[in-house]
Amino acid sequence: MAPPPPFRFEVVARAGAARAGLLTTPHGVVETPAFMPVATQAAAKLLTPEELLAAGTQLLVANTFHLHLRPGEDIIAELGGLHRFMSWPAALLTDSGGFQVHSLRALREVDDDGVAFRSPVDGAPLRLTPESATLIQEKLGADFAMAFDYCASYPAPREEVARAVELTTAWARRCRDAHRSPTQRMLGICQGGLDADLRERSARELVALDFFGYAVGGLAVGEPPAETAAFTRLTAPLLPADKPRYLMGVGRPDDVAMGVAAGVDLFDCVAPTREGRHGAAFTPTGRLNVRQAELRTDGRPLVAGCECYTCRHYGRAYLRHLALAGEALGARLLSLHNVHYLQHELRALRTRILADAD
Repeated sequence: MAPPPPFRFEVVARAGAARAGLLTTPHGVVETPAFMPVATQAAAKLLTPEELLAAGTQLLVANTFHLHLRPGEDIIAELGGLHRFMSWPAALLTDSGGFQVHSLRALREVDDDGVAFRSPVDGAPLRLTPESATLIQEKLGADFAMAFDYCASYPAPREEVARAVELTTAWARRCRDAHRSPTQRMLGICQGGLDADLRERSARELVALDFFGYAVGGLAVGEPPAETAAFTRLTAPLLPADKPRYLMGVGRPDDVAMGVAAGVDLFDCVAPTREGRHGAAFTPTGRLNVRQAELRTDGRPLVAGCECYTCRHYGRAYLRHLALAGEALGARLLSLHNVHYLQHELRALRTRILADAD
């Protein structure tokens, strides 16, 4: 009989609330804290798997809802699963489609059993339930699946946030009971919006269901950054200390540093590639808009000493030219820099935690 797949999470050092850990998966060991670029349609926009790996990426996030729409989980399963389909050799996580309850709220109706959508592709009806979201993710075959949740929008009345918490718990239990894959682990998602009592209730109910790990959901959906930070600091300690903690939708350097300090292990966001497509770069002094006129004769790299491909080969003036000319190469080079920069920042934070361990 084959041995069980090697899933394990271990915290190896703590510095205050910050943690350095090792997340063992069938596709390698992820050193945490770690950032997961978003590959919604089985691709991180403009970047190849080889470029993501070279930038230090250890784990990617793909989207259940969109892959169900096209090409469909059955096709992906027939072709050997999502890892093989997208030629990604490292660890992989799929979101459940719960974020689309927020992002596609004009195209959906929520009831106790699940969510009815109109497809953003062709308007066709589509329904997700905890059981169907779980089955889709099992067929996709990522290392980690997320429980189907209700992500309330911001701002939302307390009654909607309370209903989101109630349905998230009920749906998480159904996901747990429906999940059968021995080669995949499931994470629960804590909701509660900007209500401390509801956050605590959601965390308590989700922890009782004993998932492999837990995500902080329902933040980074439009609320002020100070609120994101406050509720991250509130929620993280409510989650088990011996399991991975995942802050969803956060991926700018300052926000990631805040999450690490609060005790979060995993992050995901479209920000690095979205900012790149909009002509912006991450730097130690903040967001740099490469279209600004003062860069027109600036031959320096985006960040002095940065070892990314972009900074080793190109200067700011050239990147400005590409952005103003609308050349796709500019968006690619900026996206590559932003992913590399964020991964470098996470490695530096991990090194600091190990050096300053309690």
